[in-house]
Amino acid sequence: MIKGTIEIVVSSFKMAIQELWKNKLRTFLSLFGITIGIFCIIGVLATVNSLEQNIQNEIKSLGNNTIYIDKWEYSGGGSDYPWWKFVNRPSPRYQEVQEIRERTPMARYVAFHNSINDPVEFAGRQLSGVTTHSVNEDFQYIQPTEIAFGRAISDREYEDGAHVGIIGSEIAEQLFGQAELGLDKVIEVRGKQLLVIGIIKKQGKGFLSGGGWEFDKSVFIPYRFGRMLMNELKADPLIMVQGKEGVASSKLKEELTGSMRAVRKLTPTQEDNFALNDINDFSKVVSDLFVNVNIGGWAIAMLSLIVGMFGVANIMFVSVRERTSQIGLKKAIGAKSRIILTEFLLESSFLCIIGGLIGLSLVFLLTQILTSALNFPVFISTSNMLLAIGICIVVGIIAGFIPARQAARMDPVVAIRSK
Repeated sequence: MIKGTIEIVVSSFKMAIQELWKNKLRTFLSLFGITIGIFCIIGVLATVNSLEQNIQNEIKSLGNNTIYIDKWEYSGGGSDYPWWKFVNRPSPRYQEVQEIRERTPMARYVAFHNSINDPVEFAGRQLSGVTTHSVNEDFQYIQPTEIAFGRAISDREYEDGAHVGIIGSEIAEQLFGQAELGLDKVIEVRGKQLLVIGIIKKQGKGFLSGGGWEFDKSVFIPYRFGRMLMNELKADPLIMVQGKEGVASSKLKEELTGSMRAVRKLTPTQEDNFALNDINDFSKVVSDLFVNVNIGGWAIAMLSLIVGMFGVANIMFVSVRERTSQIGLKKAIGAKSRIILTEFLLESSFLCIIGGLIGLSLVFLLTQILTSALNFPVFISTSNMLLAIGICIVVGIIAGFIPARQAARMDPVVAIRSK
């Protein structure tokens, strides 16, 4: 049984190749729709999935299971909440960090963050486009950074407000030529000197605005030192709260709402004067957005596949007509109708698979072009490749079913006598 099935598959494959080679122009025109259809589907899926994965990774880099406490709602707050109300909200303050810790048992880490965009200087050289982050000790646990050279800021240095910092690899390369040469050098930010004790491992460019935290162009210093450089209330202050392991962000958000209302001493009738921005909400919004994009790609590709389906059906009808006497001879010597049906269905499926493989080859070229043009890798996943082959097989079966059934139902005597 298995041997017979293999023989049918091999025979069908040979016949498909012969049909392709015998009628090259007709085959090309017929399979063009399949090729374009697969190119559209897998091209869209590969690009969109790669883009989504890159954005999701950058969202996750903002902190896993983390709530950002700010005066602004990152989603915009909706049209019902006027912009001026956001402006008039009080900014998060460093003094609120300890109160949040005490009132929020679900919180594992509570980090405070300030930042300024000012040049850094070294030996008379000035480098712009640098963000200096003033953070407390919990920030390193919510936003872990891999140190390539040197070490991270210690808890004691955070507590003492030591004049030390870690810098991004791009800053080190531009100021010192090589990243490792930046260790133990003294740089200046707003006229204040700090000792470089660590160089952050190169992260690369990101797709989101700012590339997440954009560590390559960042300087991180202890908060108590940062107070000498920046005004806490004017340097984009925010508080980051990460939940304990196993605590859902929705539960943490509920508890934080009560904690913040108590910290701000709000009465039951007063509305919240703070925003709790859940990183997981951003991830869900992105996922929903890309679902719609994928649907659009599928709709466009299905039109090409329908055209390609008719093209393959045309090839199969012609193939049945040209091989009528051969079909009659097979049936006369004992070939059953299901064998004839299977042979033609396999042949049409092989034709579609060949068109699909051409489409996948074009998609591969597209991924190479996009990868070199964009700031993130574009790739064809294994699941997308299997999906393409599956689509080709289904389209082949649908396109070849009517011609195959016509061949299977032929009367052997009539078929043999046909010319």
